[in-house]
Amino acid sequence: MSLIETIRTNTETVIGEAELEERLHGNRRLRVKLGVDPTRPDLTFGHLVVFNKLRQFQDLGHEAVLIIGDFTTLIGDPSGRSNTRPVLTKDEIIDNAQSYLDQAFKVLNKDKTTVYYNSEWFDKMGFEDCLKLARKMTVARMLERDDFAKRYASNAPISMIEFMYPLIQGYDSLVLNADVEIGGTDQLFNMLVGRALQKDAGKLEQAVITMPLLVGLDGSKKMSKSADNFIAFTDSPKQMFGKIMSVSDETMWDYYRLLLEFDQAHIAKLKEGHPMAAKKHLAAALVGQFHSMQAGKRELEQFEQVFSKNKLPDDMPTFTWSDLMGDDDSGPLLEVMAQSELFESKGAVRRLVQQGGVKIDAQKQSDPNKTITRPNSELIFQAGKRIFFKVLG
Repeated sequence: MSLIETIRTNTETVIGEAELEERLHGNRRLRVKLGVDPTRPDLTFGHLVVFNKLRQFQDLGHEAVLIIGDFTTLIGDPSGRSNTRPVLTKDEIIDNAQSYLDQAFKVLNKDKTTVYYNSEWFDKMGFEDCLKLARKMTVARMLERDDFAKRYASNAPISMIEFMYPLIQGYDSLVLNADVEIGGTDQLFNMLVGRALQKDAGKLEQAVITMPLLVGLDGSKKMSKSADNFIAFTDSPKQMFGKIMSVSDETMWDYYRLLLEFDQAHIAKLKEGHPMAAKKHLAAALVGQFHSMQAGKRELEQFEQVFSKNKLPDDMPTFTWSDLMGDDDSGPLLEVMAQSELFESKGAVRRLVQQGGVKIDAQKQSDPNKTITRPNSELIFQAGKRIFFKVLG
């Protein structure tokens, strides 16, 4: 396989391919840029798709440039959004940025990665500099973006500062003399602005590589925290294994291709076997990558014990009744479960109960307000397919 064919693997679009191929055969390391906005503290497997491509360039001997968009996060990337993103404080952005870096180096080679914060150059710009940059783009061109066009047509608000976002992302490429920029397909417009700014400045234009957007756990929408269909780098081994086992058989093959980077021949071989066996292998391998191979093996054994042999997991959390309910001898099911802090919110607990997803000692529960009394010995709670916990009297 040629260098350019290797780079093209798993990509959606490569723009500037001829120039990229020529540079790949040159005598210098290419600067390959990926920008992330630390809007939340956790990276998801959706990010893993682009991080894998950046690491591939590292493995080929090129310089990975990771841009922490602490300045652009103050704006909020409008890509794929139907409304304006909430604004974070600088302290929140700094905390999230450090968390991003800690997680990114689970995939990237830290010693071969150059990290920049784009506030390094934007904090030095004056208002006149901003006006000069704004002249590089027209409103008509901005409205070519699908998300802006839809919001404009539906009379949804678009702030002027959001119009600046693609220019600011593109300016990062200009400052850094990027040879390549990587991003999801929803970043294509922004990355092309970088090419345009480089051309306008008489510089070599960066190649633009878009990666497919990973489908989330629901099997339909892009993986994202806002859609609550994500797997985070920081999920515990049990959470990660369980979430992967919940994906559809069809989605599973995309995970093999985009996350584990299996080629089509390897995937075709796996398809000859039972889908459940392939999904267990996928879950164990990804847990192994982010935690340890021992953790992956342990979660596989626990999964088989619970789901294949109908046994309770050995490592379920255990609480005393007093841990959860203090001196009260009884309380509503909703409160008992919420106090375990194993669930995102009381609303999530309520939905699980109402949907028939909660059992106590193997008995299905339907009323979130049902009174639960302090047990003489113990109660075993099961929520959904993945959460078990024990309450002692």
